Parts: sequence; C-alpha cells; structure tokens
Amino acid sequence: MNRLLTRTFGPTDWRRLLAKPETQWEPGKSALEMAVCWESSRDISRGIPAEVASALDSAPELLGAELVIGIAEHKVDFPGGGHPSQNDLWALLRRNELHISMTIEAKAGEPLDKLVKDWLPADGERSGKPARLEALQRQLGIADVGVSHLRYQLLHRTASALKEADRFGANVAVMLVQSFNRAADEESWQDMLRFGDVMGVQLQEGHVVPSPRPTDLPLYLGWVNSKPADLERLRAAI
Repeated sequence: MNRLLTRTFGPTDWRRLLAKPETQWEPGKSALEMAVCWESSRDISRGIPAEVASALDSAPELLGAELVIGIAEHKVDFPGGGHPSQNDLWALLRRNELHISMTIEAKAGEPLDKLVKDWLPADGERSGKPARLEALQRQLGIADVGVSHLRYQLLHRTASALKEADRFGANVAVMLVQSFNRAADEESWQDMLRFGDVMGVQLQEGHVVPSPRPTDLPLYLGWVNSKPADLERLRAAI
C-alpha cells in the first residue's frame, strides 16, 4: 500500500493513474470528465463541484461539508484476494467536528461492471471470491440478503467508503455515483435503484440518503448528474 502522495497540477495528472489510459482517457468518457470537473472546482471555497455540494446539503447532517483531501483512483483492499477496489475518487470531507469518507464512481455511459451472479466463480472453481463477497455483505449490513442481481461494483465501492472511514477515523461514509451522461446512464441508474432497495434506501437524483442497514458507521448513498466539460471548464481545470 502506497502511503506517499503528490498533489495534482491539472487533469492530466489523473490520466497516469488509470488502469487503461489509452482507452479511458477521451472527451465524453467518465475518467476525463471526472478529472476536469473536480480540478475546475479546486478554487471553490468548499473544494467540491456545485452539484456534489448540493447533494450533500440535502442531508442536514452533511450540510456545508468541505473537502479536506481527495485521492484519484484510490485503491482499497478487501479479504479474499483479487484486485483492490479502484475508486475513481476517494474524498475526506469535514463539517465542523464531523469527518466524512466519500467514494465517487463516475459514469458516462459505461456499465457498472458485472452482476454478482456473473462475477462469482463457476461451480467447482477454486476462488477467494465467495469469501470476499461475504466480507463485503457483512460490512454493508446485508449478510443474509440475496445480492446476485446487483452490480458487484456498487458493493465494493460502497464498502470502500466504510472501510476508509474506519481507517481515517471518519464518522460517516458516503458512496456517490456521478453521471456525466444521464441519458446513457439510465441502465446504471436502474442498477443503483436496485442496490438502494437492498440497502433500504429510496434514492433520488441529486440527493444523498441514509441507509438503515446496520453498518458500523452511518452510511449515505446518492446519485448526481454533472454536465460534460465545456471550454470554460476545461480552461478552469488547467
């Protein structure tokens, strides 16, 4: 685990952190749009895009939360081995004495990876995946709930927010999907609604909503819609 970080000087610093920069780094794709959106917000007083701030403010407990630090392509390991959860952005925020661990999954028409039932190993195949899934479900407070119809990515992104909250001493965890192409992300929105149902959450676009599941810390889920970058935002981000 790398514990040494360097600050970014613009969106292109995010590119080198991608798993497949040659295919992920294009205008209109979520990786570039995410980098431009957050870099162009660095001089805002709260340090976060306006639509993300508005979503956080929809929960009275998170009203006015400000960015302390953000880490692009932040990796979080889980039991069972395999690849770590590579979060598009992990952010530590603060509201008075409250500290918030937030993971953000950016989308712009890309799917939310595999369904759990398709991700799990075939019968007879040796794998750490069942143990990993069991650990994720325990962390999310859904150990005895069927999740085969859910997108695996939503499980480990949300669990990442909780795990990093514990590691950094935060009081609250938030998992947010940030869409940069709402029309193309309709399938992901439906996937998010199904995940919300399992987590006991009635999701609304542009809001974060608390989950009643018995997680170690209060957990919020949300979805925000962001506009793709125009020339003005590109200039602000560079």
